[in-house]
Formats: sequence, C-alpha cells, structure tokens
Amino acid sequence: MEQLEYLGFAAGFFSMIAFIPQVYKTYKTKSAEGISVQTFIIYAISAILWTTYGFLFNKPAIYITNIVILIISSVQIVLKIKYDRANRLAQKQGGCK
Repeated sequence: MEQLEYLGFAAGFFSMIAFIPQVYKTYKTKSAEGISVQTFIIYAISAILWTTYGFLFNKPAIYITNIVILIISSVQIVLKIKYDRANRLAQKQGGCK
C-alpha cells in the first residue's frame, strides 16, 4: 500500500466518525427532533457513489470508509423514521384522551 493511501484512510476515518455522535445521541435520547432526514439521504447517496468510484479505481481508502458511512447514514435514517413515527403516534394518543 502506498503511503498516500494512509492519508486517504485517515481522512476517511474522520469522515466516518463524524456521524457517530449524532447517531449515538439519537439512539440514547430516542428522539430525532431537529435531524434532517434529507441530509442523511444525501450522505447515503454520496457514499454509494464514492463506494462505486472507489471500487472502479481500486481505492480501498475510498470504498471501505464510504461503506461504513453508508451504514451509519442508513442507521440514522432508520432511527429518524422510527422515532418520528413513535412521536406522532404518542401525540395522537395523547390528544384522544
């Protein structure tokens, strides 16, 4: 592996971990209020495109890190949908009393 590839892995590592605090907070608080699902959908699409590029040009630093970003973004999207749905249901049930 070329030394420049290590730079790519370092950049990818920081890109990956940038998402983790938000996903963790969403999971712990069971609330996705204020989270833009559209933003995470764009991140996921970007990760798919970068992963494809990385595979086509045999750049592990690009495709490995973007696979992880895709997974983390997908988890955030699922949590957003789940907690927003639960919140709407709770509000409906609270309004029926």
